[in-house]
Amino acid sequence: MNLIRFIRNISLASLAVAPLLLSAQEAEAVAVADAGHTAWMIVACALVLMMTLPGLSLFYSGLVRAKNVLSVLMHCFVLASVMSLIWVAFGYSLAFSEGGSLHRFIGGLDYSFLLHMDASSVSGSIPESIFVFFQMTFIIITPALIVGAFAERMKFKAMFWFTILWSIFSYLPICHMAWGGGLFHEWGVLDFAGGTVVHINAGIAGLVSCILLGKRIGYPKEPIRPHNLPFTVIGGCLLWVGWFGFNGGSELAADGTAGMAILTTHIATATAAFTWFAIEWLLHGKPSVLGIVTGAVAGLVAITPACGTAGPLGAILLGFLSATVCFFTATTLKHKLGYDDSLDVFGVHGVGGMIGAVLTGLTAATSMGGSGLAKDVTILQQMGAQALSVVVTIVWSALVSIVVLKLLDILIGLRVSRDVELQGLDLNEHEEQAYEI
Repeated sequence: MNLIRFIRNISLASLAVAPLLLSAQEAEAVAVADAGHTAWMIVACALVLMMTLPGLSLFYSGLVRAKNVLSVLMHCFVLASVMSLIWVAFGYSLAFSEGGSLHRFIGGLDYSFLLHMDASSVSGSIPESIFVFFQMTFIIITPALIVGAFAERMKFKAMFWFTILWSIFSYLPICHMAWGGGLFHEWGVLDFAGGTVVHINAGIAGLVSCILLGKRIGYPKEPIRPHNLPFTVIGGCLLWVGWFGFNGGSELAADGTAGMAILTTHIATATAAFTWFAIEWLLHGKPSVLGIVTGAVAGLVAITPACGTAGPLGAILLGFLSATVCFFTATTLKHKLGYDDSLDVFGVHGVGGMIGAVLTGLTAATSMGGSGLAKDVTILQQMGAQALSVVVTIVWSALVSIVVLKLLDILIGLRVSRDVELQGLDLNEHEEQAYEI
């Protein structure tokens, strides 16, 4: 009897402990990175970094005059360096940690210098180190986009400090609000790959900066033509390909959603490129290479927030609308209002981002072929939340940009002298020339 009682007690104890052991095994399984997802995300990291170096660098450098080529290349290269260091030191922590009383707007400093992380740390189904690097490529390209708005006339040191301070006080809070569990997340905003975080944020900063700096000498009376359109086309092609990592990688997994994000990205881009091409052909009789490449970028921008929830039909809609609206913004509206957005940062990224962000609420609906909205959320409700996030991003980025630029203007001055601008930034700011004359 004692033996039977002993066996029974052992059996009962085993049954009690078994769920605990199972839970531990499940937790351990969750904490192991998936090899397939990890491999895809490593590729996505490389693709997104390629969008800045050399994609955006070539795209922008081809659009400026020969005397300012190196200045634009330098801007992109130095931002890739300094933003990486900021991200490691405290940027990642402020964007993705929970934070304290201001957690709806910004994170805390728990992850500073990534001291919490080692090679075994996992974020979702990938190593946390890969997640950190992937998000690092986003903070690299966002301030680099702004450079195009004030190209050919801002002092290098003003650009340097403006982009650093803007990234800290505008990029990091908006990133936390959208992806770090902050305000936009609470509102149920859909921003798959950075409509608010990257494009509207940068577009508004670009608009503010080009207005405060004033027009380039001779603009718009004198023609200011791109010096090397082949550079721009090559850069545009690299952006198109790299954007598959930008959008498809934002799923953080190699699955059907990533595949659909890549497909919708391509469809929207192709539609926008063709639409811009067609508009130019109809209005001017001759389509331009610059136009079709710019149209492609407009489509890439607009699909970015929607790519993970939209279907092919929604991608076509976003591509068509973004190219149409951005075309008139970058041509007619800019000239009527008189601001000198050198490389159409606001006209393409700001406006295209707004179109994509708001219409994400429409294209996500199953009636549009999308993945569907949250339970009991209507299209109008979702679009309202999307529009509210756009307004917050516009106001936030504008205020930060105005304050930082005004402060820097007082301390170091924003704009190069007339003689420097006429001679070119390459020689005066960097003592180098791209071409021997």
